[in-house]
Amino acid sequence: MVEFVDGSIDTERQAQGDRLFGTIFFTPEGFADPAPHLDEFLAHTPVHVSAFGGAILTRYEDCRALLRDNRFGKGVDTPENAFAERDPELRAAREGMLRRSAEQPTSMLGLDPPDHTRQRSLVSRAFTPRTIEKLRPRIAELVDGCLDDLADAGTADLMEVLATPLPVSVISEMLGVPETDWPEIREPVTDLVASLEPSASVEDLNLSLDARDVLVRYFQGLIALRRSEPQDDLLSGLIAARDNDDQLSEGEIVAVALLLFAAGAETTTNLIGNGMHQLLAHPDQLAKLWADPSLVPSAVDEVLRYDSPVQLDGRMCLEPVEFAGLRFAPGERVLTLLGAANRDPDHFVHPERFDIARYSGPTPAEPVMSFASGIHYCLGANLAKVEGQEVFAGLVRRFERVEEAGPRPFRQRMVLRGLETCPVTVHPR
Repeated sequence: MVEFVDGSIDTERQAQGDRLFGTIFFTPEGFADPAPHLDEFLAHTPVHVSAFGGAILTRYEDCRALLRDNRFGKGVDTPENAFAERDPELRAAREGMLRRSAEQPTSMLGLDPPDHTRQRSLVSRAFTPRTIEKLRPRIAELVDGCLDDLADAGTADLMEVLATPLPVSVISEMLGVPETDWPEIREPVTDLVASLEPSASVEDLNLSLDARDVLVRYFQGLIALRRSEPQDDLLSGLIAARDNDDQLSEGEIVAVALLLFAAGAETTTNLIGNGMHQLLAHPDQLAKLWADPSLVPSAVDEVLRYDSPVQLDGRMCLEPVEFAGLRFAPGERVLTLLGAANRDPDHFVHPERFDIARYSGPTPAEPVMSFASGIHYCLGANLAKVEGQEVFAGLVRRFERVEEAGPRPFRQRMVLRGLETCPVTVHPR
């Protein structure tokens, strides 16, 4: 079990930290607004050793340093080091999921070097800043198509007409998924990531497994088609990609495709929804953005900081380590609360304020931790930002006003945090 180097055990603080984690990741109160609980974590137990095993870090510098430390990696998941399931039915479901996952190649997100280095090097060329910037005009076209639907409706769920279809369409088009297939991809993508949540039910886990099967079969068929009929798309590029004599197997290509949807489409959907939610919740910032569209890039960064679409990342200790006053043995787990790191007052001035100008001007704030750090820094970070920028620039350009038109409940998820619905009324210019 992880322990403090000085041997200290504060059972009261330990109980407080476990209570806070439980509130954030398992309760309606935490799903609705984790911010006050993240602030309490930072203030009272910034380095936490759980009674259930493993450690939790909250401070910006601790999280950043750990994610960059090669003594920690992804390791091998087992039911014992996943989420310490106590419920027999849930434990059995997670064991089944891990067995199924072990039968198929793992994407780079779950790999350590050298396998991670090999796979990422063959994929990353499609996600360079220059390559993504070339996609901006086409992303703007896709945004305009969604905004046409929103304008025609007048009042609609922003998640349904814009935040969900857009990122799926962007990733689909990059990979070479035919446009006629885009709608059938959306639901399995959402179901796929349910298993990432500590609060996932047996039903969620089964949905995730079923979604994975659907998507694996789909991409196996599309890969076969692209082998015989290559196109100018990412899937054809992955099939042809080589690094000297090395290339991706079919299973690895499928794993990459699933990762791009899970980590790319789902998180960008939440970036758009969370951004609209915070703007509506802060009318002064909404008015500021509509008055000065040049603030759009800064506003996107501030949304990522203030209401991160990804709240948690985890690592396994790979060798004996002392870190942040803790002693780790190989195989022990540590979680980094990215949402808390983004609210660290040692790195952000008034982190409790939603300020869309925070990342503008000559001395912008610290980079957000929402994309993690180190070798697993989000491959699609540039793509997510460009999509967010085009969405909010498009909203400002097309509509004189955007108004709330009903409740905006968050889904019962926190690792990937996002809205269930976001009803709005728009007034075209």
